[in-house]
Order: sequence, then C-alpha cells, then structure tokens
Amino acid sequence: MAQDYNKTLNLPKTDFPMRGNLPKREQPLFQKFDQERLYYKMIEKNEGKPLYVLHDGPPYANGAIHLGTALNKILKDFIVKHKNMSGYQAPYIPGWDTHGLPIELKALKAAGADKNTITPVELRKMCGEFALTHVENQKAQFKSLGVLGDYENPYLTLKPEFEAKQIEVFGEMAKKNFIYKGLKPVYWCPECNTALAEAEIEYAEDPCYSIYVKFNVTEDKGFFEKQGIDKSKVYFVIWTTTTWTLPGNVAICLGPNYDYTLVKNGDEYYVMARELAPSAMEAAGITDYEMVGNFAGSEFEYIKVAHPFLDRESLVIVGDHVTLESGTGCVHTAPGHGVEDFEVCRNYKEIPIVVPVNSDGILTEEAGEFAGLKTDDANKAIAKKLDSTGNLFAIKKIIHQYPHCWRCKSPILFRATEQWFCSVDDFKEDAVKAIKEVNWIPGWGEGRIENMVRDRSDWCISRQRVWGVPIPIVYCEDCGKAIINDQSIQAIADMFRKEGSNSWYEKDPSEFLPADFECPDCHGKKFRKETDIMDVWFDSGCTHASVVDEKNGLRWPADLYLEGADQYRGWFQSSLLTAVATKGTAPYKNVCTHGWVVDGEGRKMSKSMQNGVAPEKIIEQYGTDILRLWVASSDYHADIRISPEILKQLSEGYRKIRNTARYILGNLNGFNPDTDQVSLDDLHELDKWALLKLDALMKKVDEAYNSFDFHIVYHAIHNFCVVDMSNFYLDIIKDRLYCEKADGVDRRAAQTTMYLILDALTRMVAPILAFTSEEIWQSLPHTSSENTESVLFNQMPEPIGITVSDSFMEKWNKIYEIRECAKKALEEKRAAKVIGSSLDANVIIHCNQETAQFLEGFKDDLQTIFIVSGVEISQDGTGEFNFEEQGLSIDVVKATGEKCERCWMYSDTVGSHPEHPTLCSRCASVVE
Repeated sequence: MAQDYNKTLNLPKTDFPMRGNLPKREQPLFQKFDQERLYYKMIEKNEGKPLYVLHDGPPYANGAIHLGTALNKILKDFIVKHKNMSGYQAPYIPGWDTHGLPIELKALKAAGADKNTITPVELRKMCGEFALTHVENQKAQFKSLGVLGDYENPYLTLKPEFEAKQIEVFGEMAKKNFIYKGLKPVYWCPECNTALAEAEIEYAEDPCYSIYVKFNVTEDKGFFEKQGIDKSKVYFVIWTTTTWTLPGNVAICLGPNYDYTLVKNGDEYYVMARELAPSAMEAAGITDYEMVGNFAGSEFEYIKVAHPFLDRESLVIVGDHVTLESGTGCVHTAPGHGVEDFEVCRNYKEIPIVVPVNSDGILTEEAGEFAGLKTDDANKAIAKKLDSTGNLFAIKKIIHQYPHCWRCKSPILFRATEQWFCSVDDFKEDAVKAIKEVNWIPGWGEGRIENMVRDRSDWCISRQRVWGVPIPIVYCEDCGKAIINDQSIQAIADMFRKEGSNSWYEKDPSEFLPADFECPDCHGKKFRKETDIMDVWFDSGCTHASVVDEKNGLRWPADLYLEGADQYRGWFQSSLLTAVATKGTAPYKNVCTHGWVVDGEGRKMSKSMQNGVAPEKIIEQYGTDILRLWVASSDYHADIRISPEILKQLSEGYRKIRNTARYILGNLNGFNPDTDQVSLDDLHELDKWALLKLDALMKKVDEAYNSFDFHIVYHAIHNFCVVDMSNFYLDIIKDRLYCEKADGVDRRAAQTTMYLILDALTRMVAPILAFTSEEIWQSLPHTSSENTESVLFNQMPEPIGITVSDSFMEKWNKIYEIRECAKKALEEKRAAKVIGSSLDANVIIHCNQETAQFLEGFKDDLQTIFIVSGVEISQDGTGEFNFEEQGLSIDVVKATGEKCERCWMYSDTVGSHPEHPTLCSRCASVVE
C-alpha cells in the first residue's frame, strides 16, 4: 500500500484565524481589558521607573465624540503604551472640560427648562448632571477605541478639588496684580449674551455692504482757509464694513506719516490718502476729479467734523495702527466697538467712550432714531439715512471674513463693557521666553504661538453666565471696592474644596468669609458676591496646576501636551499664561499638534455636506484596529484624509501584517523557545540576513516612536512584512520548514529566526494594534522570562546583535536583485503555460565571470533561494530574458529528473532509495 507522505510534512498548524473579524471580536477583549484592570496592572509593573507624563487636554463633555477626538485619543494611546514598554512609567489620566455655555444651553434644552424661571443652583445642578452623563458616554467610547487610562479617577473641571485649585491660581495671579477690572471692547455674542475670548472665535465668510461716508468739516484751525478752500466744502471720507457701528463714531484716525491729499470733485473736497484715492473714487463711480496738495496725516490732527446723523462732533486724530491696505486712509473710529479704536482714543482725554448697543445686539437711545433696531436691521436703515442726507459717498456689496461665536455660529459684536481681565502685557516677555524653552512639534509651532502671544491683547476672563467657576471676588457694600486678598481667596478655595462651587450661590459672604474679614479701604463688614463666572479657558488653563501638580503619580511640568493645531490660541496658550503668571515657566516640555480630519477630497467634514462619519460606524464596519491603523498611517501634523477607499487600502495593509503573523505562528506549532532555539552560530546566512533586517527595522521603529512619527512605524513594519518577509525570507524557507526533519537543526534555525521576528514584531505593533497584538501574543510561544498575560507588560524589543562582515548585506542585496530577475522570467513562462509552479523549472543564468564567481558562492542554496529544481550558471551565450541593469540574462527550461512526491522538486535522485522509490534522497533520509 502506497505511503501518504503528506503526513510526513511539517505543515503549518495554528488556531490563529486568517480573518480578523475585528468588529465582532475586538470589543469583548477591550471589555476584558477593563474588567481585568489592564491599565492599572501596567502602571503597577512599571513602578519605580522614570516617569513620563502626557497630560490630557480635556474634551468638552457635551456630546458624542467625533473622528477628530478619536484621532487625538488614539495618538495619545500610542505614546502612553510605547513609553510604558520603553523603560518608563507613563500614567494617563483622562480629563473632561465640564463647565461653560455649550453645556448650559444643551442642559436647558434637554430638560425643557427656561433659565429665567429656575434658580442658579437648580440650573447648575442640571448642568452638572448633563456633563457627567456625557463624561460616562465618552469614557465608553474611548474604551471602544482601545485607549487605556485611569478611567476610575479622571480629572473633571467640576470636581471640588479642581475648582479649589483654580481659585488659588486666580488668587496667585491677583496677588501679582495680573487681574483687573476695566472697560474695554471685547468680543460679545448677543445670542449667547456673554463676552468671549479670542479662542472662542471662529472666522467665516460673511456677506455685507462696505460703505464710504462723508464727514463734513466744522472746525479746521484755519487749515483749509490757508489753502483758499471753504471748510464747509471739505469732507473726511471714511470706509467701514460695519455700518451699525457708526452711531459709536467719535473720531476719524489718520496715519501721521502717510501722504494725504484733497480730492476735488465739483465744488467738494475729500480728504483721502493719496495712495487710496483712485480706488475710492472708482468705488463712487467718479472719474472727473483732481488731487489738490500733499499733506502729512499729522497736519489734520484736532480738526473737527460733524457726525453724519447725530448731533455731535467727531475729532480727527492720528494713530500708528492705520494702514493703506484698503479704504481711504481715514479710519472710522468707535472706541466702544474696537480694541485699536479704544487704545488710540485713550491718547485723547476729550474723546468719550460711546457704546450704543446693548447685550442683546440692539441699538440703544444713544443711537438716536435707530434705537431699538438689531444690528443687521440698523445696517440697512443707517445706509438709507446716509443716502438721504447726501453723506453716503459709495456703497458696495462684498464678502469678507468676519468673527463668529464658536458655540452658536452667529456673528459677534465688538462691544466695550466692564469685564475682568488678565493683564497679559505684564508678563508677555516672560511668556515668550518660556515658549522658546519648549520643544514644539512640528517646529513651526513655536513661531505660531509666539506671534499669537506677542499680538494678543489682555485676556477677558469674565463671562456673564451661570455654569462655571465663579470669579472669587467680593465687593464692599459700603464703598463698592472689589476685594481679592489671601484671606478671601483661601476662604473661598476651602469652601469649594469641601462643598463645591455651588456653595457660592447657596451662601451669603458672611457664611464663608472669616469673622474678622473687613474692607481694607473703609473697614466695612457687609459684602456682595461677583456674579460673573470665569472663562472656561481659564478652567482648562489651570489643569497643569490642578492635575499635573496635584494628582498622585504625576510630575510638573508635563513631558508632553498633544492636541489639535487650534489649541495654539486655546489650551496651549491658556495653560502657558496661567503657568508663567504663577510659576514663571511653561507647564510643558514638549508640545505636539495634529491637523484636522477631512474627507477623501480634502474637504472639511460638516453636517451640510453630509461627509462626516462617526468613529463607531468605522468600528462597526472595519474594526477598531483599522481605525487605529488609519491614525498610525497618516502624517497627522497636516490634515488627515479619510474615506472608504482609504480604509479599504488600510484593511489590505492590515491583512498583510496579520497573514505574516499567521504564517509564522503556523510554523511555530510545537516550538518551545526555552528548549528548541538554536544558537546564533547555527543559523543559516539567510536567517542572519532576516535578523539583520529585523535589527534595522527595530532601530527605525524606535526612532520613529520617539519622534512621534507613527506613519514611519506603520509603513516600515508593513514594508518589512511584505518585502523582506513574504516576498523573500518566508517564501524561501518554506522548503526547510515543511520538508526538513521536524527537530533538525536546519528547521530549528528557521523557527528560531521566525520566533525572534514575530516576538519583536508583536511588541512593535502593540501600541498601534490594540487587539491584534494581544491576539498574536496569546498565540505565540514564549520563553519563561516573558510576561504572557499581555504584550504591554513586556518591553520593546532589543536588537539581536548578529555579527557579520561589512560585505554581508551587500552580498545578500545582490542575491535579492538576481532573485527578482529570476521571478520575472519564471512568471513569464508560467503565464505562457510552459511551466506550472516554479519547481517545474530549472534556471540558467548567463553572466560575466565576476557575477558567475559570486553566484558560485551560493551554488548549493540557489535552487532553494529561487524556489526551482535546479540552477545552472553559464558565462556563455545570452538567455531569453535580458536584465541589463544587473548584467545578466536568464533562460527558464523544464526541470530534468523525476518529481519528488514529497517536496515536489525534480531530482535525479528520485528512486535511489528502495523503500521510498518516489522520493528524492533528501526526503527519503528525512522520513527514514
């Protein structure tokens, strides 16, 4: 009876499935991570190692996460896991921003409540419950991303201990005189009815009318009389895109050193900058005019003009902020509606600050006949009035970039109100110095935040809302003095730490201030509380003090902040300012930013375009590891594209890595690394080549992880699996694995090599492929020194350290090239149906003497390397397939001899063994 030689082969065997089936199989494992407290075990195992602190920027607890949030959390998870596998203890304490207007508005909507009919305490409790619900929802979503962290002890900005620390930070800044109350134009949202910070502003295209308005001269100090011109015929022409601000006009500002002229049209003269006059006259449709004289802007200072529709005069002033980019060079100046206007008018004590718009965006009695109109309606009414009085010089419809509220998306106003400010100017140079001591990734981030800090105005930190941390200031009822001192701050902080900030609304000052507390000015004993709350950016700007400085297991300053590029004017900056103001240095050593998630065509995702996709949808269709692989594959410093096509490509890349692991696992069946590994000296040259490639990969991956270049990690590992492993090493060693003696040195050498490769690969992909790395690790045989519970409990791989000659890799690189040539020739013959598999063929290599001598050194291995039944080297003739670059040509001919029933190679030795007449001599000796 014929023997079944298939049973004598060492065929791969593994329970590791070919298909990942990630959507079904991942989430149970992630739940197991949570139940078995994987994060806490990892941190405990790294106890005593150097700390690495990545401080989490708090997402807003008011809804489901989006792809940008997923990108951010997954990037952080890569770093935390890598650091914990690289000799550090790297805790990760997730945090949430739980105060602010978006939560207040959503909580009211969800409860169907009206803020005017409930008490502040009722509203605050409603907001707190709403925020905590979304914290729990987002926790579950982050866990579904495979993100590990201290979810049992997150930091929340509504926690009493956090609020107390925030009060102390505020007090420290006040002690240094960085906090003050003043009248200044601030961003104001009439829809949300509150002041806004710069970080709460978004710019969007806004259609509007730009208008040119004539202001008639009333008092000229004799200036025009000297020119022989009747002053009643002279007009200063201003240009504005915010017509509604004209009731607030009290001045016209000129550049002191610019050249101005009088543009004569009929019997009227218009004062304009000479450079801008032609474009202004074109806007008015006037072609018949002449320019009379040339004057410096400073010569017009203190001339007075009549307001075009209110019974008052405006003063002509000068300021260095005036530019010649557009308009007329005569700048409409309303200090109640603009920071630059406000600042320049402070130089002229006689100029009043007029704010003819209320908090709802409605014009007041100071706007005259336009009182009661909303700003949009006022634009039209005022333009119509100017046209009727002859003061409208020109009007043109344009689209311009205008600031909008980040919450409600409505256009905002500039409005001078009394607010609490942080005087950034007082420590701006220190902040710039601190910026220069930080490592910014990418490098352009340094210049970006430095310019923002240099150019910024003082920070408006008060908000006219209820859901937030109260500004900890009391006012003397007798003299009105605002009081902030060590005694009051400590009393308020202690109360918040014990009872939370709701106590501010529940208690009278007499209940929390010390019994001996008194007004430092008049010694009064009765006080009232400030009603404003702090800007939420002040909340999150204090996390470095409340979390990094306070939480167990962390250290100040943090090693890394990692957030979106919008945080240069948000969290990075607010954290920097509070840290420099209180400690004199930055709260972070490194700052890394990522871009925006956009669709496959590079368009921003939005509801209107219906091109957004929720992370859970991707997880349901592709799996979390594919989503994580998308993050890893992207150069995230720029905008990151996502589309079904991109995800399908990544799924294919994932399959290559998975199949490499599965193939190796199948061939390690029964392999015990403790007893079956061979020494490095017993490895074949090809095995050593593979391990040298592995060492090079480890070096590249280590450098990429340390520089946060995760796309280099992914592409290097993918390339290694496809090019070095599947296409070369694993392909060549099949015969050795399947056909050699199961426990022979040759097969064990290949198994040793594969074990070392997969052990290292699994560790290297562990930070990225949260599920798959654990799945491989549980299927992989281990030495007794390794922690089998989780790959994360082990360290990143160390180089194998194979020692070879300088020419070793050069030699094998050449073999690789020649093998590629042989593969192309064999494929041509296979396509022509001359051969079936490559083992049906012999290869004849025609080459020069030098190449022939080189190949002779591999003569015994060439048929295995090329996966053919025979190789002949010839220095004569030319082969059918010519490869000029390599200096050789190749013939592919039918193999000679008989086909071995076991290894399928053709050999003249088939039949040489009487008991195994269908086997070659090699196979016969193995089965004996």
